Amino acid sequence: METEAELWEFLERHLASIYQGDWATYEATTHPDLSLYEWFVTPHRLDGLAFHRFMIEHNWATSGRPHRLDLLEKRLQRYGDVAIFTYTLLLTVEEEGGLKHRAVNESRVAVRFPEGWKVVHVHKSPAG
Repeated sequence: METEAELWEFLERHLASIYQGDWATYEATTHPDLSLYEWFVTPHRLDGLAFHRFMIEHNWATSGRPHRLDLLEKRLQRYGDVAIFTYTLLLTVEEEGGLKHRAVNESRVAVRFPEGWKVVHVHKSPAG
């Protein structure tokens, strides 16, 4: 059974793939039946991977600029083969004129499948 540290490493790898434009890792760590809510995109649920493939391959979050991710107030709830991660994600991006910070509260639900852990649901809300 994975330790809490190993589960956070899985999640950090998953998140890094989004902000580094690494589609292969994102696809490997995300279930094809993904559902998610991203208030800053649409007030409606998005399903599947197609939308995120386009966004990740076009570096939507960082435009390829230097950045860092910090996870604040982390909490992990584990129920057998289900892990619920909650945290505030702080994204810092180097932009013209200096650093820009963006914070968002996130919940990510992951399930352990025979091939490994995969994120199946994401919910984001404003952090401020």
